[in-house]
Amino acid sequence: MDLTFTTAPLRLDPLAPVFAGERVRLRLAPALSRRIEAGRRVVERVLKEGRTVYGVNTGFGKLSNVRIGDGELGLLQVNLLRSHACGVGRPLPTATVRALLVLRVRALATGRSGVRPELVAKLIELLDADVIPVVPSQGSVGASGDLAPLAHLALALIGEGEVEHDGRRMAAARALAAAGITPIVLAAKEGLSLINGTQVTTALTAEALLRAENVARHADVACALTIEALKGTNAAFDKRIQEARPHPGQRVAAANLHGLMKGSAILASHQDCDRVQDAYSMRCAPQVHGACRDQLAEARRVVEIEIDAATDNPLVFAEQGEILSGGNFHAQPVAAAADRVAAAVTDLASICERRVENLVNPDLNFGLPAFLTPKPGLRSGLMIAQVVAAALVSECKSLSFPASVDSIPTSANKEDHVSMGPIAARKALQVVENAERVVGIELLAAAQALDFETKLQTTKPLRAAHAALRERVAKLDDDRILAPDLEAAAELVRTGALVAAARKAGAKLL
Repeated sequence: MDLTFTTAPLRLDPLAPVFAGERVRLRLAPALSRRIEAGRRVVERVLKEGRTVYGVNTGFGKLSNVRIGDGELGLLQVNLLRSHACGVGRPLPTATVRALLVLRVRALATGRSGVRPELVAKLIELLDADVIPVVPSQGSVGASGDLAPLAHLALALIGEGEVEHDGRRMAAARALAAAGITPIVLAAKEGLSLINGTQVTTALTAEALLRAENVARHADVACALTIEALKGTNAAFDKRIQEARPHPGQRVAAANLHGLMKGSAILASHQDCDRVQDAYSMRCAPQVHGACRDQLAEARRVVEIEIDAATDNPLVFAEQGEILSGGNFHAQPVAAAADRVAAAVTDLASICERRVENLVNPDLNFGLPAFLTPKPGLRSGLMIAQVVAAALVSECKSLSFPASVDSIPTSANKEDHVSMGPIAARKALQVVENAERVVGIELLAAAQALDFETKLQTTKPLRAAHAALRERVAKLDDDRILAPDLEAAAELVRTGALVAAARKAGAKLL
């Protein structure tokens, strides 16, 4: 994909293809290049005047009171990258690191970091050639920037560390040579500007958020299929009920559910039955799904501010010719947003699992066979699929304890309060992945239950979603190994396939 950064605000949606794995060709509008140049002129003026400024000609952290001689400023930056490249754990996925590079460019393009235009151009060269640094996922506490992982990212620019290129992991120097890229020689402040920032926390949180928003839409489709299969009612989704308590997310979820079920022959067939109310997991779906949506909306607000922000320290203000030290590298706003995503999606997964129980439990499913198999007893059907959903929800609950309330002092107590942002973001991603599987299980169970209805049809959008699922997963007649089915259903959720099918069939899903 092609992406051009301008002075207009950057929103999250244009970045979605990058998180989904697309390569990106990035360009800067001339106005941004001028902004970068103006910031660099301030740094060079400070050096020329012999002023002492943190990060420009001093040590770092506890060593900030050590003045560095002009002849060693380049070595200072290289040493900074080498000493801070001590990340551990599994490498971040390639797509995540691509997005991380994009966010690094965006942050430096604010002109507040004081780097040379050549440095930003070199980052863009890496993206264009798809030379993607290998970045360990652990080792940052989310303050003073995501130092350790960003140091691994930055090493590639000077031809050190490891990268992925042409589908292989190799030494950065080898990859740069193969791609015809000359390593950069760092100038004053540039090493610090490369590792100061919240971009690891932000990239992971942004990915979790985009996937969570997709999960929420699929949960609405799954819920509508479940209600149809259980011959429930859409009365609770009446617009008047939502207007009496007008939370935005609740109104959207109710509108989605009501629209998906509107005109259903199944629904019409039992409007005069003696059942008055459905279980909370169906009747209160707008309230629970909607609360999740509202929390995700707040997280999106935070993330979209952050992806456009200057998170370096110190910051350069070319307008006044000043360099100011501050704390924009502290990831607390994004850490809290990541924790918000994890908690909201956990509750969404929880209500989905309860609907699975309603589908498979013969005491609750209103005449459907136990565990949705034609011969219960001889066959177990979807019995253990519900157990898997329960296990995943329980794991989500454990992962939902907020990381952002924790802090461990670092750097000889100079950095005495930290955000734990990358930890919060990684947890949020795991919760979302679990939820994709739980929603997939509900979709499998609801589709299986609907297959027992042979006389009446559900709505066109729900039939389309059902058909899209059946293209990948056959109806369960005899017991079979279900793990591939569960994974296929989760993949359909991840790719947005069932929402896309419902929309193509006329559903106005938000």
